[in-house]
Amino acid sequence: MTLALAEPGATAILLAVFGLLMAFCVLFARTMNRAGVPIVLLFLVLGMLGGSEGIGRIALDNYDTAFRLGTVALVLILIDGGLNTSVRAIRASIGPSGVLATFGVAGTAAALALIARAFGLSWQAAMLIGAIVSSTDAAAVFAVLRAGSIRLKDRVRNVLEVEACANDPMAVILTVAVIAAISAGEPPGWMLLVDVPLQLLIGAAVGVAVGFVTQHLLARVQISAGGLLPVVTLAAGFVAFGAATLANGSGFLAAFAAAVVLGNGPLPYRMGIARVHDALAWLSQVSMFLMLGLLVFPSKLVPVAGTGLLLGLALAFVARPVTVALCLLPFGFSWRESLCIGWVGLRGAVPIILAIFPIMAGLAAGEAVFHIVFFIVVVSTLVPGASIVPVARWLRLDEPEPPAPAAALEMHSLRQLNGEVKAYYIDPSLAVCGATLSQVRFPEGSAAILVVRGDELVAARGQTRLLEGDYVYVFCKPDDEPYISLLFGRPSA
Repeated sequence: MTLALAEPGATAILLAVFGLLMAFCVLFARTMNRAGVPIVLLFLVLGMLGGSEGIGRIALDNYDTAFRLGTVALVLILIDGGLNTSVRAIRASIGPSGVLATFGVAGTAAALALIARAFGLSWQAAMLIGAIVSSTDAAAVFAVLRAGSIRLKDRVRNVLEVEACANDPMAVILTVAVIAAISAGEPPGWMLLVDVPLQLLIGAAVGVAVGFVTQHLLARVQISAGGLLPVVTLAAGFVAFGAATLANGSGFLAAFAAAVVLGNGPLPYRMGIARVHDALAWLSQVSMFLMLGLLVFPSKLVPVAGTGLLLGLALAFVARPVTVALCLLPFGFSWRESLCIGWVGLRGAVPIILAIFPIMAGLAAGEAVFHIVFFIVVVSTLVPGASIVPVARWLRLDEPEPPAPAAALEMHSLRQLNGEVKAYYIDPSLAVCGATLSQVRFPEGSAAILVVRGDELVAARGQTRLLEGDYVYVFCKPDDEPYISLLFGRPSA
């Protein structure tokens, strides 16, 4: 990356301006999240402003470096997604999510390629675009579903989140296969039908193995500082990615699988680790959109603007919803659920990385495809993202989201303990609502330790009455969690 303003003073001014703009973007995040629009779009604009044709005059044209940085960023995003994905959610949605992450990705790629060809693009460019934007983005989906003002029903939510975390490897495999076919001058062979499941199988096996080995080490090795534990989980994700890739498997799926194993097992200092990985995932997502803004040339966007916008709308309104509806037919989803899952097809960091592949391969259509992908990412993120709240409510697939507590209580330990502290929202439908703590039959070894009532902290004593809207923090042992859930419902995130 070369900086046109090379003097130290000019560089300092530029960094200060970028810092202020980034801070503004973060401060504006809550408003955008309520609207369902991922905050990363603001960083995309920031990248364009700082690019070679913007006010910053930063010329970023090293696609090889951008690809390597993007690969690291994607691994970080998938590790965070894996740590936050429960095995229960995977088991509940493994069928539909698995089909969407494989056949759904391939079907979306084929449908969009046909549409792109109908718009006048060459078959090579059409197939490249279809493969590159075929998968949904984990970070974008998590940002809208978990930070927005909507909570989807569990069945729909689980499918969307597991699919988003598991479908990236298929998009990578398809893109590489299409580029190889174009370079060789012949269509993809039947071996692709064997290569795809084989890569996925190797990736999953390596990831699970690395996850269990890391889990075993954490249980037997005493870590001296809490800040080193995220380093261990990060190392596990990187080792899984590298080992699976060298074994001709899907490194991205391996990183995700290793993180799932770690996130669903006994993990010391869990909240601290989750917080670090959440920050790394956000940094990766922001960096990718900044990099996309720096890589695009606004002067080259104008010739492909019409095609890019039309393809973005076609992906959001036709290719993704139709493919999802066909894939979910065997699983008994209602038309409302299928429509909602098909509509939440947010794109993000993955297409940005994959769009660099054709340029690095030296394909003639590489730069045009990259700039068309720019429009597709923006449209497919903005249109479904901004409308998910009204669409979910129109389809009656939303659930009331309890207000966030004014205070949060956490328990940190460098070793695995035989209990956890969890927060429960007191809903009026619960039998314990209105009861005093002395009237609640807690299992032996479990107890309420704090009640958060609005902006007030209430000591958890026998005469303390649980009121509607309270958050009660309960310490319980793993064997007692099912009984506690019967009393207080589902724990809050």
